[in-house]
This record gives sequence, structure tokens and C-alpha cells, in this order.
Amino acid sequence: MIRRATRKDSRAFLDLVVGLAEFEHLEPPDASAKRRIVRDIFDKKRVNLLLAVTGKRSVGYALYFYAYSSFLARPTLYLEDIFVLEEFRGRGIGLDLFLACAEEAVKQGCGRMEWSVLTWNAEAMKFYEKLDAKRLDGWYVYRLNSDAMARLAHEGPRSCRSEGHRKKLGGPGSSSRGPAEP
Repeated sequence: MIRRATRKDSRAFLDLVVGLAEFEHLEPPDASAKRRIVRDIFDKKRVNLLLAVTGKRSVGYALYFYAYSSFLARPTLYLEDIFVLEEFRGRGIGLDLFLACAEEAVKQGCGRMEWSVLTWNAEAMKFYEKLDAKRLDGWYVYRLNSDAMARLAHEGPRSCRSEGHRKKLGGPGSSSRGPAEP
């Protein structure tokens, strides 16, 4: 059964997040991050959580939020995580979670649904391509971590302190209307 999570599901959900971190060979969230994600789901409603439940056990989840496409002038459902415990894979649970997200995207009038896949996760890529999903070429994902964001917000990039350089980059004080030049 796929259903919306409730606050009572927090412990089971957090255990699944740790399972995903182990699968992806990443550090799991610390205690503070666990408190924030529960708050962001259930109090602030920043993200949405679907659970896959077999019997009384939570065996998978999909975590998503909405972005916005200026070109489509519609929301985009961004699937942040989809995960099923290894011993429950191959039973259609991942497909059920994915389809529930697609149904939600349609219900919300989304123009598209997007997600990222680790380059080594060939099984996931095969799964998505069987569903007619297309891998985007010509795009790279960029990320600022919290330290870099704070540094930029408080100090600005040191290399962009001069007004002339800001204009060249298309940043604050720029009269450029197009994308920044490299």
C-alpha cells in the first residue's frame, strides 16, 4: 500500500533514509538533520512524503517537492528520493511509489517531473528508461554547500568585488539580460 506519511511514521521513515544513505555510500543524516527533515515534512510542509507499507512495516518511500518551470509556466514535481529496502525490491513497490508521484504531478497540474540518478546506479536508469523517462544531455548539476552559501551571502565572491567584474558576470549591478558568460 502506498500512502501519505503521518508524523507517527517519522521513526520508520528516518530508518529508511539511513538505508538509502547506506545504499548510496553516503553519511546518513545526524540527529539535528533528522529533526529538521521531520519538521520540514510535517510542520513546514516544505516536502511531501509517501510511504510504501507491507503489512505494518514501512519498506520504501518517495520524498518530493515542487519547483517551477518559467518556460512551461507550471510546477515541476521534483523527486528527491525514491527508495525500497533491498529485501522488498523486485515486487513492484518502487514502481508503485513512482506512479503515485506521477499521479500527484498530474493532479497538481505539473508540466514535468524530474529527478537525479547517481551515475553508477544502472538498475535505476534501466527502470526509468523502461517508463519512457529521458536522460537530459547538455546539463550539469551544480551545488553550493551551506558554507559556500553563507560565504557568498555575507562576503560575496572575492573575485567579483569590482563593479566591472560584476557586470561581466551578469551579477548584481549588471545590465546584462541574458545568462552570464563563463
